[in-house]
Amino acid sequence: MSGETDRQFATLAQEYLDDQGRRHPDTATELGDHRFDTHLPDRSAAALADERQALGRWAAALERIDPATLSAEHQVDAAMMANHVAAQIFALDEIAEPAWNPLLANPGRALYQLLARDFAPLPDRLAAAAGRLAEVPATLAAARDQLGPMPRVHLETAITQFSGTITLITTVLDSALRDGAAGAGAGASAGAGQAELSAVSRDLAGVRAAALDALTGHRAWLADRLAGTPDGGFADPRLGAGRFARKLSLALNTQADADAILTRAVADLDRVSEEISAVAADITGTKAPGRAGATAAGGDPVVRQVLDRLAADAPDDLTILAFGRQALAQQTAFVADHQLVTVLDDPVEVIEMPEIDRGVAVAYCDPPGPLEPAPGPTFIAVSPTPADWPAERVASFYREYNRHMVHNLMVHEAMPGHYLQLQHSRRFRGSDTSIRAALWSGSFVEGWAVYAEQLMADHGYPGEGDPRAVRMQQLKMQLRMIINAILDARVHGQGMTEAEAMALMTGRGYQEEGEAAGKWRRALLTSAQLSTYYVGYTEVADLADELRAARPDRPLRELHDEMLAHGSPPVRLLRSVAS
Repeated sequence: MSGETDRQFATLAQEYLDDQGRRHPDTATELGDHRFDTHLPDRSAAALADERQALGRWAAALERIDPATLSAEHQVDAAMMANHVAAQIFALDEIAEPAWNPLLANPGRALYQLLARDFAPLPDRLAAAAGRLAEVPATLAAARDQLGPMPRVHLETAITQFSGTITLITTVLDSALRDGAAGAGAGASAGAGQAELSAVSRDLAGVRAAALDALTGHRAWLADRLAGTPDGGFADPRLGAGRFARKLSLALNTQADADAILTRAVADLDRVSEEISAVAADITGTKAPGRAGATAAGGDPVVRQVLDRLAADAPDDLTILAFGRQALAQQTAFVADHQLVTVLDDPVEVIEMPEIDRGVAVAYCDPPGPLEPAPGPTFIAVSPTPADWPAERVASFYREYNRHMVHNLMVHEAMPGHYLQLQHSRRFRGSDTSIRAALWSGSFVEGWAVYAEQLMADHGYPGEGDPRAVRMQQLKMQLRMIINAILDARVHGQGMTEAEAMALMTGRGYQEEGEAAGKWRRALLTSAQLSTYYVGYTEVADLADELRAARPDRPLRELHDEMLAHGSPPVRLLRSVAS
């Protein structure tokens, strides 16, 4: 019976993913499904109403399948699909972002995705970009029809990001055309290549002009709303306790509720504060301050002294890229030598971060889409600072992302964090649906990467030579992660003020002022996302402890390989198939 039901579910799952790709073509491109690359999402009122009706039908179809008749792996897929449908329904019915969030309509990322990777010949990708550019005017008009009062922070951010998209369309496209022309100018098929590029260039010219006019006009419209709205007229970006709790549960697909997560985070903040104080005392040869001193609102002065000393060992714009490459090589050897996880040899490149993404963090992982039929390399983008930053801001950035912190961050983004975990995930073949790949769990992916930081520190990864320096930065990142979850809950559910948030981050979290200011804005701009790291980490770490207790003699590498062998499902579902 399970075989027949499995086949029925696999058909239903593929139909759902096809429908989602058609309605969200930018997400499909990111995943590696390129059937819809010539389109932007249709977020008109009529399209959203149609999607809401379709989601009701998908939910009803899932309810007609008895999970007990499915195989264990298909039960995981079915639960992931059901949660995704419920989250989409909640987003449309309760959050209703098209009515207040001007960031949604920005086509910049959808266009950049077509240029960032060589998943198809350049003329094909440029033709897809022309298709998306042609839809920009209507997309922005539909957004204006729906947008009512907007939060100030969302308006300010949208204006900046739309400026970035205008720059992308005026510069990155030209650069791609120049590179393509240079590449097509050699070889036996040079004439055909030049002719193809010329035809695409002509198609781009008209739609690009219209798109730029629409983008410029839309940016001006947003600026008028920002300037013309009285202080009391902006929408509140906070969700409120009830909606935040429901969104958190759906977004992270977790067993713990919002109150339990916050309670554990507050306790963990005290615990990690004591741990970092103990390490700082060991480094300086001083006496640990005790619980009261370690958990003081302003932080432990000895911890701050040690972190300040480590912060002075900073890279700069000229050295950061080479340093990132060296750290990755060092970490890869360490993971293999200590047999922490099976190291795979999929291609990875440490690249200079695109200008449009700089200034937030010093590195990020950009893997090939999990649905790409022929995946390319994973890019670890490492960031010099934005060209227009003043010297003081650059110095603050590299104090936060000093050499010791970069080691920890490269563990998170690459080895054995995101890069390695996602390569293991790509090898999952235990189900005949694409649900596990297309609807992967952000909390598991981020949770594993944070767990990887602790794993490396626990095994004495030396970084620049002193494992205690690595441990200090790892614990500082733990504090940041915990505080992120506290901010998320208290900003959206308890009315936390900016002053309270800044005091927590710069005091207990030992963060630079610029880092903390950026995080405050991010807390307002997003909801449930900042909790991803903490919730994921606690769940991954708890699962690892459970598996280790069940089979204490099992080699560590085997245990971790088993955790990574089932794709990237939520941990609550991974428990049912990992052993």
